[in-house]
Amino acid sequence: MRILGLDYGSRTVGVAVSDPLMLTAQAVETITRKEENKLRRTLARLEVLAKEYEVSEIVLGLPKNMNNTIGDRAEKTMTFGAMVERRTGLKVVYWDERMTTISAERVLMETGIRREHRKDVIDQIAAVFILQGYLDSRNECRRNG
Repeated sequence: MRILGLDYGSRTVGVAVSDPLMLTAQAVETITRKEENKLRRTLARLEVLAKEYEVSEIVLGLPKNMNNTIGDRAEKTMTFGAMVERRTGLKVVYWDERMTTISAERVLMETGIRREHRKDVIDQIAAVFILQGYLDSRNECRRNG
């Protein structure tokens, strides 16, 4: 079994998946849509990916405000998470994603990826950071448990 990591945005969803041992996260793809509220194809694609990778749970980045409050973007993310749960039948865990996109941008800049190509992978890298943070926390709890 694996865990799927998602970075939900207004027009894209970055997708990452764990290895079977649930130690590391790898980028999978970026799902794009023309309009923010057009989610049917996005949800269908996530359902296919969940089955293809034999996913047991989904981690969805929650964009909290810097003061730890829930704003409009986080509310939309939670609504999306509820849709994903209904569509896939899998538990969705929310993971604080503050600063993941900034970190992903920094990594892409440091690796020399040109600005025009960064937008193609930024959401995937952010999904990797979200999922890796969750995996590390989960594995740390097991070690100390």
